[in-house]
Amino acid sequence: MPACGTVTRKVHGYYRRRLADTPAGGTAVVLVLTLRRLVCPNLDCPRQTFHEQIPRLTERYARRTPPLAQLVGAFAIALAGRAAASLLAATGVVLSGTAVLAALMALPDPATPVPEAIGVDDFALKRSHRYATVIIDAITHQRLAVLDGRLAVTLESWLKAHPGVKLICRDRSTAYAAGSREGAPLAVQVADRWHVWKNLVEAVEKTAIAHRACFSDPDPGRGAARAEGPSAQRTRTRHKAVHALLSQGASHGQIMRQLHLSRNTVKRYAAAERAEQLIHGPKYSTTLVDPFRDYLRQRCAQEPAVPTWTLLGEIKAMGYQGGSTLLYRYFEQGRADDEHPPPSPRRLTGWITTDPAGLTPSKQTRLEHALKRCPELQAAADHVRSFAALLTADHDGNLAEHTTRLDAWIHQVRDDPAVPALRSFAEGLLIDHDAVAAALALPHSNGATEGVVNKIKLLKRQCYGRAGLPLLRKRILLA
Repeated sequence: MPACGTVTRKVHGYYRRRLADTPAGGTAVVLVLTLRRLVCPNLDCPRQTFHEQIPRLTERYARRTPPLAQLVGAFAIALAGRAAASLLAATGVVLSGTAVLAALMALPDPATPVPEAIGVDDFALKRSHRYATVIIDAITHQRLAVLDGRLAVTLESWLKAHPGVKLICRDRSTAYAAGSREGAPLAVQVADRWHVWKNLVEAVEKTAIAHRACFSDPDPGRGAARAEGPSAQRTRTRHKAVHALLSQGASHGQIMRQLHLSRNTVKRYAAAERAEQLIHGPKYSTTLVDPFRDYLRQRCAQEPAVPTWTLLGEIKAMGYQGGSTLLYRYFEQGRADDEHPPPSPRRLTGWITTDPAGLTPSKQTRLEHALKRCPELQAAADHVRSFAALLTADHDGNLAEHTTRLDAWIHQVRDDPAVPALRSFAEGLLIDHDAVAAALALPHSNGATEGVVNKIKLLKRQCYGRAGLPLLRKRILLA
């Protein structure tokens, strides 16, 4: 039956085809078929002669049977070129990596209707140079499209070509916000809750850095602070010199040349009101002595003059497997003192932004001690907990109620002069107000899109050296 649909039995001739089939017992199978070339009786038909095809066995121009083509395609989707060719050879199908990739590129894209809810995120083709956009179904997590670039016009063009989208889950990218607004003006935009919380954590860390001196200085009556190292002393000297020149009216360029510092370093020192904001505490890695710290503290409290060599023998009997040098260094660094060293701003930020039920009693005590000594950090912690209550509340779809609660929190933070970093965060929420309010009210999230991006990283590594966008796009859509 030709293109016109006319039934014919007139034979023009015969021809022979050789088709590779799925292997049997690890042995390659080749089908040799004798087929007919038929003549169409319809004189108006554009194809006067045509080849006979056997359903589910032969296709035009194909050199493999459909079962073998499906097998090669499945291996190509999962493993790409060389890896797929190696495993296919173990099953009895000998193909080059290039042939496997050609079979992959010949596969049709999945035909999926445009859903009402989508998720949008970007991923790097070459970090800091070139990016792409992936769009998925926010409900079924089916991959819909891979676009070259992450500009607003990129998403806008796709949305205009695929009308019907009513909800868009995205991160807090201004480009995706503008593209969604222009491409689907009636769609509801939902900001990703994880990114909103991440922005809040960054604001809290800025507050902790700005008030580092509050929880880093020792309490009165507890002795002097441990001697600072050369790095901290150099930071204080530079900070004093930079601000002395600024008070004399020197420009950043003049300070750079006079102190032999880079421009970014001068800007960082000039922006810091106090040197403590630039001094980072000591960073200690986990050592073999840590499990015996409490015991060493107790022994030192009972017998302050106990020799370190005696303590070494005692903890060796308890299972210590390190050497004496490690133990001596542990004492020199003060890591076995009665008091914990002051937490770093990042660690304190982690305690503030963690559910109190998830902190150990020791961490809760140290957090309370730090907050009591700094009213600004206490205010920041109170705002964080109230925002966490907003973020973890039931996503019941009551947009008006959640919007009112969000507005109240923003108003409260903007009126608090003690937390300028959180005020900047609140100002940013106003810019993306509707999307953040929808994130608090609706159950949708962009987490599924982030998961797809994580899988894309694996596909990129499998295609190392040949991961062009067309090949990567095909694997993303079919994987």
